[in-house]
Amino acid sequence: MSEIPMSADPHVHVARSPWWFKLLGRLLEPWVKIKREPAEPAGLLHGGAAVCYAIERDGTSDALILERACREAGLPSPMQLLELPGRRRRSVFSLSRRHGWLFGRTDARGPKEPIGQLIRALEDDPSRDIQVVPVSIYVGRAPNRESGWFSVLFAENWLVVGRFRRMLALLLNGRDTVVHFSAPVSLRNVLTESQGLTSERLTRKIARVLRTHFRRIRAAVIGPDLSHRRTVVDAVLNAQPVRDAVAATASKENITQAKAERRARDFALEIAADYSHPVVRSTSFLLSNFWNKLYDGIAMHHFDKVRAIAPGHEVVYVPSHRSHTDYLLLSYQLHHSGVVPPHIAAGVNLNLPLIGPLLRRGGAFFLRRSFKGNALYSVVFNEYLAQLVDRGVPLEYFIEGGRSRTGRLLTPRAGMLAMTVRAYLRAPRRPVLFQPVYIGYEKLMEGKSYIGELSGKPKEKESLLGLIRGLKVLRQRYGHVTLNFGEPILLEPVLEAAAADWREATADPDAKPEWLNRAVDGLAERIQVNINRAADVNPINLLALALLATPKHAMAENDLLVQLELTKAMFQELPYSDRVTITPMNPPGIIAYGEQMGWIRRVRHPLGDVLVTEGEQAVLLSYFRNNVLHLNAAAAWVAACFLNNRRMSRSSVVRLGKIIYPFIQGELFLPWDEEGFANQVQDTIDFFVRRGMLESNGEGRLLERGPGQDDGAYQLRVIARSMLQAFERYYIAIAALVKNGPHTMSSGELETACTLTAQRLSLLNELSAPEFFDKALFRGFIQKLREQKVVWTDENGKLDFADALEDMVRDARVILAREVRHSILKITPGGENDRDLDARPPDDPQASGTGDSLHERHVANEKQRHHTHEGP
Repeated sequence: MSEIPMSADPHVHVARSPWWFKLLGRLLEPWVKIKREPAEPAGLLHGGAAVCYAIERDGTSDALILERACREAGLPSPMQLLELPGRRRRSVFSLSRRHGWLFGRTDARGPKEPIGQLIRALEDDPSRDIQVVPVSIYVGRAPNRESGWFSVLFAENWLVVGRFRRMLALLLNGRDTVVHFSAPVSLRNVLTESQGLTSERLTRKIARVLRTHFRRIRAAVIGPDLSHRRTVVDAVLNAQPVRDAVAATASKENITQAKAERRARDFALEIAADYSHPVVRSTSFLLSNFWNKLYDGIAMHHFDKVRAIAPGHEVVYVPSHRSHTDYLLLSYQLHHSGVVPPHIAAGVNLNLPLIGPLLRRGGAFFLRRSFKGNALYSVVFNEYLAQLVDRGVPLEYFIEGGRSRTGRLLTPRAGMLAMTVRAYLRAPRRPVLFQPVYIGYEKLMEGKSYIGELSGKPKEKESLLGLIRGLKVLRQRYGHVTLNFGEPILLEPVLEAAAADWREATADPDAKPEWLNRAVDGLAERIQVNINRAADVNPINLLALALLATPKHAMAENDLLVQLELTKAMFQELPYSDRVTITPMNPPGIIAYGEQMGWIRRVRHPLGDVLVTEGEQAVLLSYFRNNVLHLNAAAAWVAACFLNNRRMSRSSVVRLGKIIYPFIQGELFLPWDEEGFANQVQDTIDFFVRRGMLESNGEGRLLERGPGQDDGAYQLRVIARSMLQAFERYYIAIAALVKNGPHTMSSGELETACTLTAQRLSLLNELSAPEFFDKALFRGFIQKLREQKVVWTDENGKLDFADALEDMVRDARVILAREVRHSILKITPGGENDRDLDARPPDDPQASGTGDSLHERHVANEKQRHHTHEGP
């Protein structure tokens, strides 16, 4: 037990606690287990000044808990006496006083008398200072999995409860008690800064500041004080924009005002959450058992940074969206870690019988997939969101719009972002903070359905029957889950960068400034980039990167061990971001874990075991490769330059990398600008040289790899093949456009041609990656060509293009083998302008001897199929 330090203030007298106080403390001790925040609050205090604690509620139990927390932390006791004008008093006061022993009435005027006494003491002695330490005490904020259902009813909330209810809460939930110490306030500084105020006004000011502080901390810990759902709905319906929309609807549709109002109320009730603290705690209690049956563990990283910055902000959590469990996982982990769960924007398709009301009470509010053609619904939803932002309710939504079926982040749909920004512009009272979150899995419940949807099967609609049928997935284990919190994004700097005069837009709530879309699009891009910068590299990601890069998805065990070690070393030596986390498992442990999870199978052989993934497992594994593909982008580019070339100049690798980077960046949300990517490429080349995979000649200007059968060349091929399908997709798109010629295809026709070509190529080559022919990826690539001014639409809606597109076709020869190019060109549909795009110019690297010889390629292909580890 720490010694309680003596105060340097001579006006402080150490006094013994009353005998009855000590007796109650001993009786209470077995029932209460205290968690301090921060764990070592002594570092908050300033030396030399007397300490007086301010607590939110009056009560003997709170005083006992405070005294014990201070004793355990080595802080001055709240029971010591302060010398004040005309009397002595204990070093603690509460913001509310309760009269009567058992069922007394609360008096909110409680703090004025002690605060006034403290101020008068400082006025009488100018050399004296007193530091007031606000202390928040919560009993039963988060009942654990061993707690009973009855305990949930007496957990902490916003109600000012009586002494009897507080006693029950201590008996049932006392072992989940949180004592939150805040930074002290120097009353001497307050007195100096508030010269001119009378003692009475200063007393009221300090009391008001303390109440605001306690409300802010309580909102951060247990959630905002949300009144009944009806109150929020009434506020929405009484807002001027909704009243105007109701009047416009009544006039346009020739219906009565009352009918239009009923319609607006129905919309609001359909949308609004019905947040319930008891339901949230009950659900948390249930989910503890659920997660234990489903997962082997849930890890969170960098959450301490969120906890430090969140108070005082409107926090909007924007996680990646890969599974239906994303909603529950994030909310559960936040609640379990002492932060209020957010209100979650959920598709109205999840408003199912039984499930919908439960989600609604857990904080879900529902939105339709499209607001088009329903102006009244749009206004009501916008107003509801504005009410949540104005009240400081934390939010969560997925800017991808839906779950990723490929494992990559999807192109953002910025509708919710735009509504949030406009809500803030309308009433910029509390700064808005967007918190990206990367959610990483080792196995997905929805994996098989994703494969079917990518292969052309229609998406199955959510239904209660479908949910019941889906419960069979609970028989499996899904490994570990990781939640990584990325770099937060404050809204105000984004607005400042978009328009220096952005505050002028707050004067008109209906204004849509011309810079708004640009700011929202930039914000959406930054969120996706920051999600990827917080990636978690788990064992399954590493296995997928290696095994899926081989023709038969098989590797000799020795080779796989080397490749896993190489990839881990590369991610560690060339860090993508300081928020990326990497599995601590070593290569043998990773292989053993992959076998245990059923992702890979061991084939015994006298010359060395082979590890293989096959069939549906190989297809599913591509999802987890895609989760971390962005981390491998620069390395894959450098390695790809040496797939068909023995030698290349360093400058050529960098120059071609700059050309292709905008397209990789658009697909994988990479964080660098063009020069930043060039620097990453340079660092990657240096890493490969250090590892002996490339040789640097001519004072570093010329790079050369070993022959095809060399181990270093094999390792480069494995790295390159992780991105090779992306490069092939790019070639399909530009080849189809150039082959057909300008003014012949629309964007939609080009997307269809590319998708069909990729599907055909996939069938012919047994590719096990359904995203290879994902139409959305082709659409994104064509859009990036537009942004780069390489293609554009003519007056007839057909695509025209610049000469740079034909240059890109020629540059593709550096990366793609001739047989791949010929296969693509043969399959790609062409029109009247069909021409030979693969005519070899005199300076083609393969024609000039810089590529492998035919013999070397044959040996390399054989080694690729039957590679076993060889010595140097």
